[in-house]
Amino acid sequence: MAPRVLVSDELSETAVQIFRDRGVEVDFQPKLGKDKDKLAEIIGNYDGLAIRSATKVTEKLINAATNLKVVGRAGIGVDNVDIPAASRRGIIVMNTPFGNSITTAEHAIALMFAVARQLPAADGSTQAGKWEKSRFMGVEITGKTLGVIGAGNIGSIVCARALGLKMHVLAYDPFLSAERAQEMGVTKVELDELLSRSDFITLHVPLTDKTRNILDKEAIAKTKQGVRIINCARGGLVDEAALAEAIKSGHVAGAGFDDKAIKRQIAIISSMTKAERANPDILKHSRKKRIAAGSGTDAAEINKLLKMHRGMADMMKAMGGGKGGGMMKQMMGGLANKMGLGGLGMGGGMPDLSSMDPKQLEALAKQAEAAGIKPGSLPGLGGGGLPGLGGPKLPGLGGGFPGLPGLSKKK
Repeated sequence: MAPRVLVSDELSETAVQIFRDRGVEVDFQPKLGKDKDKLAEIIGNYDGLAIRSATKVTEKLINAATNLKVVGRAGIGVDNVDIPAASRRGIIVMNTPFGNSITTAEHAIALMFAVARQLPAADGSTQAGKWEKSRFMGVEITGKTLGVIGAGNIGSIVCARALGLKMHVLAYDPFLSAERAQEMGVTKVELDELLSRSDFITLHVPLTDKTRNILDKEAIAKTKQGVRIINCARGGLVDEAALAEAIKSGHVAGAGFDDKAIKRQIAIISSMTKAERANPDILKHSRKKRIAAGSGTDAAEINKLLKMHRGMADMMKAMGGGKGGGMMKQMMGGLANKMGLGGLGMGGGMPDLSSMDPKQLEALAKQAEAAGIKPGSLPGLGGGGLPGLGGPKLPGLGGGFPGLPGLSKKK
C-alpha cells in the first residue's frame, strides 16, 4: 500500500508532483490548514503531512494523527509545530533550514536601502506626479554602523553583504564565538552596546520566549537618535506599538518590516496621521500574489519546496505505507524517542541551534550520551558546517543528522 501524504497549505504544483513521481499518494487540500477541526478529523488517514505556515501542528492534532510518521515544513521555522509532542510520538519533523537564507539576507539589505532613501514615500510622491527631490534626500549606507541581532545562517550573510557595502558591522549573538566573529570580520558586542551604536538594526533570530519583543519600548529608547530598524525574521520580535510611538516622536527615522505581523503593523501605521507617516516613512512590504512566501524570490522558493518535498517523498517511500511504517520508521522513531529529538528535523535539517540557550545544548549532549551516542559516532554526518557550536557544551557531537552540515567546532 502506497504511503499517503496530505498537503494542507498552498504549495506549487511542481512540489506536489514530486510525491506522485515517487509513488506516494498525495491529497492536495491547500485551504485545509486553516480549518483545524476538519484537519483533525481526517489527519488519521495519512502517513505524512506537508505544510507551510498556515497549518498549526498542535499536540491535539498530533494525538489525532494515529498513522503520522513525517511532518515536512517548507521553510526554515518550525514554530508552528509542537516539537515535544512530535518527539514523544516518534514523528519526524523536516524543514529546509538553508532554503532561502540568501534571498532573505538580500531582502533585508534591500529594505535597508529602501528605508535609508525613503523609497516608499518617494515612489508615492512620484506616482502622484510630483518631483520633490529635496524632500527625499535620505542617508548614505557607506560608513554607517549596522547592528545585526542574530548571526546565524541569515545574519552571517547579511554581515558579509554589509561589509561589502563598507559598513561597520556589530553582531549580537550569545552563541557567536570571538573566533567566529573575527573570521566574519564583525565586532561582537552585547545588546545594549549594539543598540547605542548602530545607525541601522536588523533582526535575524527565531521567535522564542527570550527573543519576543527583544526590541521593546525600553530597548528602542536605548537606540541612537535617527536609527532605522529592519525585520525580515518573525513578527513579535519588535513591539510595534512602541516602534510607532518612536517614529512619531522622531527618535526612529524609519523601519522596514516583512514578517507575519505585517497586518498588525499596517494597522498601527494607518492609525498615524498623514504627516506622521510622511516623515519619516515606514516601509510596508506586501507579499500578496507572489509565489514566494516571506522574503523569498521565485527561484529560492522553488528550490526550497523541491528540496523539502524530495527529502520527504524519499523518506515516505522508504517507510512504506500503513501502520508501523517499516524499518526506516522504527530506526528513526526509536532514535527520536531515545534522544527526545523526533521533532528536530531528522532527515531534513534542524532548526538553527544558535537559537538554543546553553542549558538546552547541555541537555541535548546528555541525552545523546544516555542514548549511547558518543561524540563523533554518527559517521559521515559531521562536517563542522556551523563553526563554533561545539565548544564545551557539545564537544565534537559528530554532525547531528542528515540535512545538518555539522555541529562540530571548526578546527
